[in-house]
Amino acid sequence: MRILILFPLFLFLANMPLSAQKKNRTGKEPLFGKEYATYQIVSNELSGACFYLVSGHGGPDPGAIGIYQGRQLHEDEYAYDIILRLARELLMRGAKVHIIIQDKKDGIRDGNVLASSKRETCMGDPIPLNQVARLKQRCDWVNKLYRKDKESYKRAVFIHVDSRSKGQQTDVFFYNAPKSAKGKRLADNLHYTFDKKYDKFQPNRGFHGTVSERGLYVLRNTIPVAVFLELGNIRNRRDQQRLVLSNNRQALAKWMVEGIIRDYKQGK
Repeated sequence: MRILILFPLFLFLANMPLSAQKKNRTGKEPLFGKEYATYQIVSNELSGACFYLVSGHGGPDPGAIGIYQGRQLHEDEYAYDIILRLARELLMRGAKVHIIIQDKKDGIRDGNVLASSKRETCMGDPIPLNQVARLKQRCDWVNKLYRKDKESYKRAVFIHVDSRSKGQQTDVFFYNAPKSAKGKRLADNLHYTFDKKYDKFQPNRGFHGTVSERGLYVLRNTIPVAVFLELGNIRNRRDQQRLVLSNNRQALAKWMVEGIIRDYKQGK
């Protein structure tokens, strides 16, 4: 009886078009929240790649704070939401992903003003208030996981939101560690992708983000090739639209993935 049941099922799967088989491949990550936890694996473009995704601040430190319609915007909440969206897009393309900063309650959220909390942990460990201890903790976790992972292409991505004067509008800035050729290549590929997207969607505006070396603690103290992104000025009204609109947060994640895929294809 078991053969009679499985044999037709085997024939059905064998005759199913490959495109249909791919559509049925799914994964699940509870950190994304109930609505987004399940995702489709749409391709194997990033098979063999591994990523360490780190959103800035968290726990006792909200990071930069802006005011939007009389309410506070906290850097750590927006960096975390975008990191989750980036993680999901990478997983959908066959990559292995480690989400270093985690909040078991806040998944991907589609609201404008994201409620703040101090629940975030670093891989389950409480986040220290002391800045150096906080940065060391996340670097140690990245390095610990890096030493265990066997993938040939391993990259760390750090996401932050800047705080400048209210009148200063900024684009996304990309930083790599000093003398890191592969880090610069990744930053350049991300910059290239963003530049092309702005040409397409805002042709009269132009893109003014830059790529540069920075001796930031997390870039100097993590083993994998790393890139650090500042997504805008949380105090500037125009830059805030990049953060508060969920469609814009999703676009940032998708553009990052396109830049990463471009870099991945250029070599490991």
